[in-house]
Amino acid sequence: MNIVENLKNLKKNLPENVKLVAVTKTHPIEKILEIYNSGYKIFGENKVQELVQKYESLPKDIEWHMIGHLQTNKVKLIAPFVSLIHSVDSLKLLKEINKEAIRNNRIIDVLLEIYIATENTKFGLSQEEASEILKSNEFKLLTNIQICGVMGMASYTENTSIIKDEFENLKNIFLYLKENFFNEIAHFKDISMGMSNDFQIAIDAGSTIIRVGSLIFGERDYSK
Repeated sequence: MNIVENLKNLKKNLPENVKLVAVTKTHPIEKILEIYNSGYKIFGENKVQELVQKYESLPKDIEWHMIGHLQTNKVKLIAPFVSLIHSVDSLKLLKEINKEAIRNNRIIDVLLEIYIATENTKFGLSQEEASEILKSNEFKLLTNIQICGVMGMASYTENTSIIKDEFENLKNIFLYLKENFFNEIAHFKDISMGMSNDFQIAIDAGSTIIRVGSLIFGERDYSK
């Protein structure tokens, strides 16, 4: 299996407005360097510890995305370098990211994670909860974060009509938030949805960022 060819084959079929985040979860540095040396530099990680280790071991011009659940006490570890945090699911987390952004003299880009699936194991805000955050006076004080859109994960199911409905729901929530809170804000433009098994459905529903791992790197070996 040639992972560089996998990446090229995937990229050539993507619309120009869709960004591909190559998800490196559990994959070794050597594989990531293969992709990097081919010229691709946009990678995503689910866990903070693994993200930090890979950041420290790899070239510093990589655009790193934090795509997994993020605890407030881990924000400080990625604040110096992370390009986009996809998984913001509380005002508390937004405030912590803002605090660490100030400490690092940065403005950190984030997405609001929206709960669109049926599983209790997934995280995220409802449309109402996201609206309450954006209306709050506390949010208005956060000067060092930039909300660039929304992220969501569909249900783990082979029923494509369920997945399609959930992605379309996320697109509608994005449009609602755009109209009501970010109408004149150019950077509120991204919908992060779609992974290896459902990215085409996500793109059809309006995704601008897809998070793909196994289609590029192969299936993960969780025993290592």
